[in-house]
Amino acid sequence: MSVSQVCVEKSLIFRSNTPYPTDTVAVPGGRDLLFCVQPDDSKLNYFQQPQDIKESDFFKFLEKYGRHSFLALSQVQPSSSAFYRAGDPILIYFDSSSVLSTLRQPVKMGASGLCVDGNPAGFLDSKSTSCTRIFANLSRSCITDPALDAASYYRDFTVLKVPINDTIVQSMKVKVTAVAPPGAPRMTDNTCTNVVSEVIYEIEFSGTRGIQSVSVQFKVSNISGNSGSSLQQHFTFHFWTRTLSHRLPRSGNPGYITGAPLLIANSGAMQHMSILRSEGDGSCSQFLRHTVQFGRNMRTGCKLSLSPILEESNCSYIQQKLYQALQGMNRAEDLAITGSAHPTQAEEWTTILIQNCSVQAVNCTSCCMVPVTLEIQILWTKVGLLSNPQAQILGARYFYQCDPLKFLRTSTVPLTTVVTFTDMTEWPEPPRGQPQMHWKLPFDIFFPFKVALNLERSYRGDLAGCFLLILIMSSILYF
Repeated sequence: MSVSQVCVEKSLIFRSNTPYPTDTVAVPGGRDLLFCVQPDDSKLNYFQQPQDIKESDFFKFLEKYGRHSFLALSQVQPSSSAFYRAGDPILIYFDSSSVLSTLRQPVKMGASGLCVDGNPAGFLDSKSTSCTRIFANLSRSCITDPALDAASYYRDFTVLKVPINDTIVQSMKVKVTAVAPPGAPRMTDNTCTNVVSEVIYEIEFSGTRGIQSVSVQFKVSNISGNSGSSLQQHFTFHFWTRTLSHRLPRSGNPGYITGAPLLIANSGAMQHMSILRSEGDGSCSQFLRHTVQFGRNMRTGCKLSLSPILEESNCSYIQQKLYQALQGMNRAEDLAITGSAHPTQAEEWTTILIQNCSVQAVNCTSCCMVPVTLEIQILWTKVGLLSNPQAQILGARYFYQCDPLKFLRTSTVPLTTVVTFTDMTEWPEPPRGQPQMHWKLPFDIFFPFKVALNLERSYRGDLAGCFLLILIMSSILYF
């Protein structure tokens, strides 16, 4: 007898997003536990019969359901805060359909690492995820699957500055700006081109005022084959702000503490000095960077991938992109002399010296001199009391080293960053020795003993002289 159901083994783990409970039951006959779905059983149909709406009841239903959400008033969850908190889902709004949703960051599930698209991106949760998609019919998925099309990650929706459940006004919407968006995927000679392989969101926030701007970048690739083709996608969310000066903790008071972050400033905004950070595959992370810690030498390396647009650009544009990758999003201008420097006190900051490379390549007229190494040289010293010396910065320099890039269509460029701390402390000369104590009494208490000693010596001398004289006289008289 044919049964209209689909069953899988109990070893597979499922997560149900439906409001109805699901159970795993034993199949008659003592076989293993199976999870079964019976779509054609009318007794298990949970769908409700649609309610007839009369003309007289129209305004009653309009008041109940005439909003961007079909939830009843009692089911609407009011926002617990007027602004986003760390970890809160980021709300997006589709103007064409008046639908409120959340910005998603797909993650992998299970040992196979397949993509789960329902994971919401958390506010202030800067991280990268990756997952794999498998296509049973690549020819159809190439055109119909929105996960492969770059437009689905920024088009037709806006991001809300703050969480809102009431009427959404235009001033609360933030448009997602796509940086050099690629074209739509298309199937050509059994190959799907312009497939999104990496999505990078850059989100600017400003405290309780919420999200200020959102931009997205893409990397595309090609997939060949038909059935069983796979694609690994990467998703990165990076949150940043321009006003961090009052949030950064001190790195010392007043001198730097070993291991504390170095403080830098750009147009008065304080932040931590950072250098390149590599991903698991050795590529340079777009936004995640290592924080430079005082007193600790560092060395990092990674490979920066150049997008097709960069590959076709001129030399100066590639140079600019590599300089930006080495120095970070916000270029450091000043370095805090002490760990407790205030951004408004100019005497507590020193200007960072920057030495770029020569533009012209040596013995290569068609080459492009690009920066491949950044050496951050920091001079510091100890000042104050010997019992409690304080570490402070004397100066810093960004020294770029370049190599000629002969082929502008190179897909990757290896980059290296080196941080060195040099102690310039001049210690004072140590004392020659401890002072000796010289005792001096008001009178000579040993005088009586000296006199007695002298009398005894004088008496012994006189007795010896007399004895000698007697011997001489006796010898004369005898002869």
